[in-house]
Amino acid sequence: MIEHTHDIQTKDGAMETFLCHPERGGPYPAVLFLMDAPGIREELRDMARRLATVGYYVLLPNLYYRAGRDTIYGPDVLEHGSAEHARMRAVRTKMTIPPVMDDVAAMLSFIDAEDAVTHGPVGVHGYCMSGPYALAAAARYSHRIAAAASFYGTWLVSDAAESPHLNLAKVRGELYIACAEHDELAPLPMVEELRGLFERAGAPGEIELYPGVHHGFAFPQRWCYDKPAAERHWERLIALYRRRLG
Repeated sequence: MIEHTHDIQTKDGAMETFLCHPERGGPYPAVLFLMDAPGIREELRDMARRLATVGYYVLLPNLYYRAGRDTIYGPDVLEHGSAEHARMRAVRTKMTIPPVMDDVAAMLSFIDAEDAVTHGPVGVHGYCMSGPYALAAAARYSHRIAAAASFYGTWLVSDAAESPHLNLAKVRGELYIACAEHDELAPLPMVEELRGLFERAGAPGEIELYPGVHHGFAFPQRWCYDKPAAERHWERLIALYRRRLG
């Protein structure tokens, strides 16, 4: 495995990005792996490595870079009331879709100049807060993004002007949306509403409900990690990328 960290230049600064891909057999299709709210950590780098081992050039950007380099949080980041949780939330609550779309544009420009990347269709997937970003990117950059996945994405249907459900009809690539049965940030009525909107828009792909699991089930270090569901998520994601990216 070849891996390193690189600063990708955006219009707002230097976005620190973990890059990894196999040692042999390149060039490789590019995949943008968008982080969840707790931010960049070794758990996510390991997930990027797992995806890279099956033949992809994976980019894992620190989407909090606008708040500075000190946006790596400690293990108690998910403990409500902790200093790290408060520090993360101060950054997280300022995140919106439009600037992240600028970041996606910067990553697309970056990979266009990389010899290790095939200059063809691109994939994107996100967890938690980045589920909406992945779907929004599939609509905004429909000419490049052939596959997009959201895993327990938060508030995929909302009153926000940039809510991803509003642009489902613009997507050309294949979508995969995975929702947990127990998720306060994507309650079942919202999932059913999204399913109806998805069908009416004629969006390509599917919405799948994972029964009996909780928000965060795919993260190995999370209390709610569910190995069978996590392995299903890998199966679905890799199959999606195989179909659409090669």
